[in-house]
Amino acid sequence: MKKRIQAVIAIIMILCMGLSGCGAAQTAQTAVGTPNEGSSTAADAATEDDNGVVQLTVWAEEANWDVLNQMIESFKQEYAGEAEFEITLVQNADAETKNALLGDIYNGADIFPIADDQMSSLVAGGALAPIPNAEEVKTANMEDAVAAATVNDVLYAYPMTADNGYFMYYDKRYFTEEDLQTLDGMLAVAEASGKKISMDWSSGWYLYAFFGGTGLDFGINEDSVTNHCNWNSADGAIKGTDIAEALLAIGAHPGFASMTDTDFMAGVQDGSVIAGVSGVWNEVEVRKAWGNNYGAIKLPTYTCAGQQIQMTSFKGYKMMGVNYYSEHKDWALKLADWFTNEQNQALRLSERSQGPSNKNAAASDALNEVPAIQAVIAQSEYGVLQRVGNSYWDAMTEFGGIMASGNPTGKDLQEIMDTMVAGITASSVQ
Repeated sequence: MKKRIQAVIAIIMILCMGLSGCGAAQTAQTAVGTPNEGSSTAADAATEDDNGVVQLTVWAEEANWDVLNQMIESFKQEYAGEAEFEITLVQNADAETKNALLGDIYNGADIFPIADDQMSSLVAGGALAPIPNAEEVKTANMEDAVAAATVNDVLYAYPMTADNGYFMYYDKRYFTEEDLQTLDGMLAVAEASGKKISMDWSSGWYLYAFFGGTGLDFGINEDSVTNHCNWNSADGAIKGTDIAEALLAIGAHPGFASMTDTDFMAGVQDGSVIAGVSGVWNEVEVRKAWGNNYGAIKLPTYTCAGQQIQMTSFKGYKMMGVNYYSEHKDWALKLADWFTNEQNQALRLSERSQGPSNKNAAASDALNEVPAIQAVIAQSEYGVLQRVGNSYWDAMTEFGGIMASGNPTGKDLQEIMDTMVAGITASSVQ
C-alpha cells in the first residue's frame, strides 16, 4: 500500500537530485530501499505506473491459500489482456484484520477477509471502500449476510460465507445420540474413556454460550461502542452466580479441558480429545483425523440452577473488504468481487467446507454432505448476530480464566460477576 502524496514527493526528490549527477540519483534510489513482501514503497508506486503492472496484496489465513490461488489464476485468465497482475498472498489471521489494518492503514493489504463484528470499527476508521455494484451483490446473497456487510445503509464488503459460528464436533466411536443431548452426558463419557471435551474459555466469543439462553440481558448500545449487561443479576430464576457455579463445576470435571482452537486440534490428532466446541474452519483437519467417525451437532444443554439450559452461540458472517486507500482500488474491488462470486463460493464449499452466503451456491446438494455446515444451521436457531463493544472481550477473558482455573483465590462469586459486568459495560473507544 502506498500513499499517493508520499509517492509524488519521493519522485520529485529523485528528479531534483538527478540534476546533480548520477551519483546523487543513485543515492536517492538507495535511500528509498527495497520493498518487503506484502508492502511497497513510494518509488515502487512510480514503477507500477510506468510498467502498467497492477500489484495487489491479499491478507488471508494460510490454510486458505491453495483455494485462493486457484481463484487468483482464474481471475487473471478472466481479465487477460486488460492488465498484468502481481497478486501476493500474505498471512494474517482473520480475527486480526481490524487491528492490523487500523494500526497502519496505508500499509495494509488491498483486499482482506472481515468477520462481521469488525465492520463498524473499520467503517468508522475510514478503512473500507464502498461496494460499487451493491444492488447486484444484494440480489445474489442472503439477506442476513448483506445486512452484516452493511453500515448506515451502505454496503462496505462482499459477503463470502454464512458459517462463522460454532457447534460441537464429536467422535462417533464414543457417543450415543442420548449422550450428545447434554453436556453432562458427554462429560461422563469422556471421563469414563480417559479423554477430554474441550472448549476455549479464554474467549468471550465461546463463553457467550453459557449466558445467551439464561434470560439475562446483554447487547450493544445505540452508540455502537458500549454494552449493556445484567449477567451479574442477583434476582430471577437464574442468577449470575448460578452461571458461575455451573462453570466452576464444568471446569473441575475430569472430562473437561479449556483449550484454544490450536490445542483442540492437537488433541483431536493425538486422540486425547473426543469432542470439542469449534467451527467450520477446522472441518477439513477434523475429517482427516476422524474420517468416517467425524460428527458435528448443535451445542448440548448444560446444568444451571437445577435446570437444563440450551447452550447458545454467536452466529456471524465473513466478507471480503477493500482498503479505501488501495493504489489500484478499482482492480481490488474487482478481485474481491471475484473471490466471493457464486462459482468461488461453491469452490470454497467443495475445497474448504465453508458455507456460502450466495443464494445459488447455498442451494447446492453438496451443502447437505458437510456435517459441520449442517451443525451451523442447526445451531443458528439458538444463535444471535455478534454485535458487541470492545470492552466485552478483555472482561470475558479475565472471567474465563478465573472459571477455568477453579477460582483459586476463593473470591466471592457475586464479586466476580460484578467485576465482569463492570468491565463489559465500561466505556471504550473502538
